[in-house]
This record gives sequence, structure tokens and C-alpha cells, in this order.
Amino acid sequence: LTRQDLRNLMGISETLADQNFQRFKDFKPPFDLSNAKQAAMVFNGDTYVGLKAREMSKADLEYAQDHLRILSGLYGLLRPLDLIQPYRLEMGLKFANPGGENLYAFWDGALTKAVDQAVAGHKDPTIVNLASNEYFKAIDPKALKAPVVTPVFKEVNQGQARVIGLFAKQARGMMARYMIVNRIETADGLKKFTDGGYRFQADQSDDKTWVFSRKQPPKVTK
Repeated sequence: LTRQDLRNLMGISETLADQNFQRFKDFKPPFDLSNAKQAAMVFNGDTYVGLKAREMSKADLEYAQDHLRILSGLYGLLRPLDLIQPYRLEMGLKFANPGGENLYAFWDGALTKAVDQAVAGHKDPTIVNLASNEYFKAIDPKALKAPVVTPVFKEVNQGQARVIGLFAKQARGMMARYMIVNRIETADGLKKFTDGGYRFQADQSDDKTWVFSRKQPPKVTK
């Protein structure tokens, strides 16, 4: 693909197209610490702002390696310390590939099986879904052997509770961090999550969706 092809396909700026054209050109396995970094250190979106992986101890990261998984359009299912090279390939991107017309077709059931394998053997095999809707669509919940709980984070303003994208993304990272640093081994342990001022709302939750809310901060800032 040319730079312009990438720009058209991904709907990105000329600067980003140049950057990612070079990334794909330089992409060369096998990976080691001379040409790649740990996945949790490479991703830097709003969810990873909440995760703060760079501030975790060695013990925290080792625990995360066994308990946290990252969905990737390019790499599939990653552990936090798996080595990767920077890239841009959103899961929802539509383009023809050997599996079909998009990445959901490409990964098909492989990611679902990989997630099941990742939770096998854990004390509580419940999957806590902190992925965005775009990425979790790559998983078939009905085919999973393990139960799934999806936390939803809401901001309350003038008596109305709603999901605000930026805050929700950061909160998902904050909850992942909470699980890791506090060694939470059961899904029920998440109900005590209060980071950022969030509180579990039992009357708004069910067995699949857990609602956490807080008073909306005065300004939307990163």
C-alpha cells in the first residue's frame, strides 16, 4: 500500500499516513528489545492513561501477564509484556483480507478460543470485559465457556447519568489497574472499586452488566 492508500483506507492525516507507512515498512520479526517494546508500554490511548502500566512494579506486571489480555487488530490477543512494534490497525477497519472483508472475519473464532484458554485454570474464570464495543465484537460471547461481566462507567450531572467516552475509556484502564495492583481474584471483588470516585450501583446492574457511576468532573481533560 502507498501512503495515500493508507490515508484513504484508515481515514487519517497525511502525517499519520507517513508515520504508519514507515512503521509497516520497518515491521520485521522476530521481535526483541532492540526493535520492539512490551505491549502495555506501547499503547498510549485513554484506556492506557488509566492503566498507568509504566508506574507498575515488576510484581504487578508479572501478575498482569497472567490476568490481563489486550485485543489487537494486528496481533490478536496480547499479554501486557508481549513484545510488539508500534502500528495502527483498528479492529473495525474494513478491508479485504484472506478471511473476508474485515478483521472480524479474519480473526473469526480464534480470539474467542484464545480468551477461553487464557482464563482456564483461574480461581474465578469470569471474564471482565473492559474492551470497547469495537474490539469486543471480535469475541463471540455465546461461544465462550466462561461467563462475561461488562462494567459500564457513567457520569452523573444534574440528576442524569450518562456514559462519556473519554471518562469511560480512562475508567476501564483504572479498573484494570485496580484489579492488578490489588490482586483481585474474583469478579465480585470489583464491586469495591472506587478509584476516580466511581461507586458500584447494584440497583442499576444485572449479572452481565455492572454499572459504576460518579459525579461528573467539571471539565473533560486528559
